[in-house]
Amino acid sequence: MRLTSFLTPTRPSFGVVDGDRVVDIGLRLGATCPDLDSALKSGALERIARLAHGAPADYRVDEIRFLPVLPNPRRIVCIGLNYVAHRAEGGHRTDAPAPVTFLRLPESQVGHGQPMVCPRESRQFDFEAELAVVIGKAGRRIPASSALSHVAGISAYNDGSVRDWQLQTGQWSPGKNFPATGAFGPWMVTADELDPSRSLRLSCRLNGQTMQDTTTDLMIFPIPELIAFVSTWTTLEVGDVLVTGTPGGVGLRRDPPVWMQHGDIVEVELEGVGVLRNPVVHEGAVTP
Repeated sequence: MRLTSFLTPTRPSFGVVDGDRVVDIGLRLGATCPDLDSALKSGALERIARLAHGAPADYRVDEIRFLPVLPNPRRIVCIGLNYVAHRAEGGHRTDAPAPVTFLRLPESQVGHGQPMVCPRESRQFDFEAELAVVIGKAGRRIPASSALSHVAGISAYNDGSVRDWQLQTGQWSPGKNFPATGAFGPWMVTADELDPSRSLRLSCRLNGQTMQDTTTDLMIFPIPELIAFVSTWTTLEVGDVLVTGTPGGVGLRRDPPVWMQHGDIVEVELEGVGVLRNPVVHEGAVTP
């Protein structure tokens, strides 16, 4: 299934996407499961599949306003420098002893089609195509051998980075948490439909030009190892999001650097999921 969160004219909801059709599951489940987070926590995926099967569409895809796949997850754990090409372009050692980790806040992300916002304090707004994992079964100290059984599904993520704020200190949090600087979507594809262990092509395009292009088998630390590592120091809960790192080709490391500008369109494409597309706006831009 493809599961997404969105705004209707009257309320937030979630549903199943089938082609250009959207079945509003929040409407059908009501207060028992008003959003995707509660549906995951209640183990309702099989019931959702039954409800969606053969159901009439409530909306077309172009009629809804997408929210982040999970608008308010308890944790967004991000991995840095998880591809050799990205480590090499930044002059980092390529034999990483452990994953680099940092956290994002929910307000730092937007949904598919919504503007990614460069704050007025910066002109160095960068793109980062990534695969995001949604946790479907809680656990602490999860062995890598069983880690994939804890995955509910995967999605595309743009870990937008405000580079001048990220690189002011050794801690990355300021450059990763300005409001609306990241994007998550357009939907989550459940693990029964798209095997998270598959090698998937991941790319980023800026105004139609390919900037990043890789396959996820080139991760230094694959998904099972990341789940095992993160769950050692924190309990992973249902609905948590793990963002697995970006490949080489980021704007910061180009000569000259390439920054996302007001009016740009940035796209992250993940094989088996689709295209996460967002306009870029600068908070300080003057519009007519």
